[in-house]
Amino acid sequence: MIIVALLLFLLGLTALLAAVFLRRASGVPAGQIIFDDAGNWQRNEKPLFSARYRLTGKPDYLVREGKQVIPVEVKSTSLRGRKPYSSHIMQLAAYCLLVEDVMGVRPGYGILKYADTTVKIAYSDDLRTDLLAILRDMRRARSEKYIPRSHSEPKRCRFCGYRDVCGEDLPG
Repeated sequence: MIIVALLLFLLGLTALLAAVFLRRASGVPAGQIIFDDAGNWQRNEKPLFSARYRLTGKPDYLVREGKQVIPVEVKSTSLRGRKPYSSHIMQLAAYCLLVEDVMGVRPGYGILKYADTTVKIAYSDDLRTDLLAILRDMRRARSEKYIPRSHSEPKRCRFCGYRDVCGEDLPG
């Protein structure tokens, strides 16, 4: 009987250690996962929506860590020692803004989880100001009849959802 109890204890301990290892490897911080759009647990179909900022979004995870709510965005690409893409940072900042407005708790940071690394991005006043300026520019651009292409990268054009209606797509 003691041997069975000991085996059960070791089995439980092994499962607990495996869970801790997998959680750390996932880049998701310790805390209660309160929102999951990555499909690993119960999928949350309802996005966060802010009428004030006219913004909606679904972060991959929201983790409650004490009184904080931390957005986590998982990317399938690798950074290979580079800095995170500015578009990824702004996407994460948008999730921070949504958490701040919808849940009434301003995150101190958000997390970008790449295939090869995890990056903690501070949700600073400067980042928030930059995001609000981009949102303002995007809204203004929606009413424009012509918006010039903002890059010289054929690869971006190749995968752009507006390529069929854009007169400036680059061959590639």
